[in-house]
Amino acid sequence: MYSNEQEGFGPYQQYDLAIQVAAASPHQLVLILFNGLMEELIRVKGHIKARRYEHKAQGINKCIDILNVLSSALDYEKGGQLAHNLANLYDYCVYRLYDGSNKLSVELIEEVESIVGNIHEGWSNMGNAA
Repeated sequence: MYSNEQEGFGPYQQYDLAIQVAAASPHQLVLILFNGLMEELIRVKGHIKARRYEHKAQGINKCIDILNVLSSALDYEKGGQLAHNLANLYDYCVYRLYDGSNKLSVELIEEVESIVGNIHEGWSNMGNAA
């Protein structure tokens, strides 16, 4: 059964996130978005398995919103072909999320999770190299 035990921590988590965002570099902001996306994908899978369809729909919408923000932040002039490739991957992930949501498919959500995980790893490694 779904519990709301963590709801009491919501204001503290939001405050902590606000502090992180305020102090973050652009690179760190992207990592914060990826972390949130990865966490939400995990929740979506749990909602599908537990048949919490309203929560699943809300989670899918959050994931799509994050992917849209990531896509809109791409710099096509500086990023060139890489930026275009990332935009295509983000669009593909959005398509797969809609499909996974409609089919109630954990496997399609896991496909997105894998793609996003690889991109996230690349961003993380880029920060380590700097």
